[in-house]
Amino acid sequence: MTTWIGFCFLFLIALSAERGLSIQEETETSCCAQLKSLEQCGGDKIVLQGQAGIPGIPMRDPNGNGIILRKQILSFNQVFQRRQDGSVNFYRNWESYKKGFGRQGSEFWLGNDKIHLLTSSGTQQLRIDVEDFNGSTTFATYSSFRITNENENYKLMLGSYLDGNMGDSFSGHKGMAFSTKDKDNDTYESGSCAVSYKGGWWYGACHSSNLNGLYHKGEHSSYADGINWSAGKGHHYSYKYVDMKIRPQ
Repeated sequence: MTTWIGFCFLFLIALSAERGLSIQEETETSCCAQLKSLEQCGGDKIVLQGQAGIPGIPMRDPNGNGIILRKQILSFNQVFQRRQDGSVNFYRNWESYKKGFGRQGSEFWLGNDKIHLLTSSGTQQLRIDVEDFNGSTTFATYSSFRITNENENYKLMLGSYLDGNMGDSFSGHKGMAFSTKDKDNDTYESGSCAVSYKGGWWYGACHSSNLNGLYHKGEHSSYADGINWSAGKGHHYSYKYVDMKIRPQ
């Protein structure tokens, strides 16, 4: 039964999104996390499909056999970051970014350990969507996205820019380690990019994008500390909405 519990943990990331669970609550409240045998749990029979280590998405079985968890196959359906109203503070420490924070139904960061797990098996494409305060939406997609483990400081392994209508402000971060206000891994010798620009990100020296920056409402006088995408609206405009999501290639 230990094997099934292990499978459950890997699939839990997507399952919690379906049920609107808090990142912090998922290991305690999820039916999957509490399974001690393959039995009815909260009215849903958990049917596991796929392989160990492959994340899944929850789908209703049309035959009425409960929830089927199976490998992602089509759309960009695994969101790992969302900003939408400023309700969650993203200026956090290393441990918070490691474990994740927020709620998946609202603003959240899934957690670097989980993002590493999701991207360590197979090639994952990345899509970033943003919306400004006038309601205009733009996007960018990349051929592959992966982050390494904590021992390598969650280094960003990014493929080529594929398409989109907001320009490429992420390729310049390729190969950069993740930095937070209490763990400076950037290449800037005169200070900390995370402290200067108020986020947790793959900073170099320092950034062309800062999607985990402060939630300013549109134009801001401070330089580059908002939800910025330099190829879009520059370093003095913070977007209303952004999400980052992946799908298998």
